[in-house]
Amino acid sequence: MTHSDRSDTARLLTPADVRRLAERLGIRPTKALGQNFVIDAGTVRRIVRASGVGPEDVVVEVGPGLGSLTLALLPHVRRVTAVEIDPKLAAALPGTVAELAPELADRLEVLAADAMRVAELPGPDPTALVANLPYNVAVPVVLHLLELLPSLRRGLVMVQSEVADRLAAKPGSRTYGTPSVKAAWYADVRRAGAIGRNVFWPAPNVDSGLVELLRRPAPPTRASRQEVFAVVDAAFAQRRKTLRAALASWAGSAPVAEAALRSAGVDPSARGEALDVTAFARIAEEGPAGAP
Repeated sequence: MTHSDRSDTARLLTPADVRRLAERLGIRPTKALGQNFVIDAGTVRRIVRASGVGPEDVVVEVGPGLGSLTLALLPHVRRVTAVEIDPKLAAALPGTVAELAPELADRLEVLAADAMRVAELPGPDPTALVANLPYNVAVPVVLHLLELLPSLRRGLVMVQSEVADRLAAKPGSRTYGTPSVKAAWYADVRRAGAIGRNVFWPAPNVDSGLVELLRRPAPPTRASRQEVFAVVDAAFAQRRKTLRAALASWAGSAPVAEAALRSAGVDPSARGEALDVTAFARIAEEGPAGAP
């Protein structure tokens, strides 16, 4: 069956469907779980198109909620593993899919779990991450899954617009920081569009953005990921300071930090926002014995 043959075999949720399902389950969207349900079918179709997934892909979806994006994904992919922290929503999702897309129900696996605490996923290795992520945990979830699942080749996530800017920022920009560098360890990251507020229920008081991630090898380095990330954390903990000063606690003293920076070919008077991930990796390689 071709991609186009399968494109319309799931009925997508309407705004009325979303409210009806929420009422049936006694669900009131909570800020604590970052719940803003997508009620616009055009938006979920757009996300699926932009994600580039196809018939062979195994998709991990975090925070499927009532199933708007899940139903849009299922016709196009081999399988969706949906990770949902809310037990009520997790329990209801298979029934929603069975009702609206019965011929696709066997492509769905639901895991009732906190994505940040998941150590492994059931079924075949996922190849893509496609999700409308809760704003308050978007960055740690993305980084955790990229580390946990080396089989992930690509991702498309919807996050708060400011978070999208930070994830996709390049060195030298005002929004460049820890999330930018850590995401760049795993993938090429770019903004992939803006999403308005009126496609959600309830409408959030912030705009959203799409972020595309394409996996690439980590920078070649003798340092471990943990060692590189320790340098990144130290550099941006006091981002207004020069690297010589910011890395003093990491290195043990400012003079030792300066020596490590010079050995790595980095100007000690530079700031963290000027460095790309490969420069941080070089600094970590030069780190003194016993540095965190």
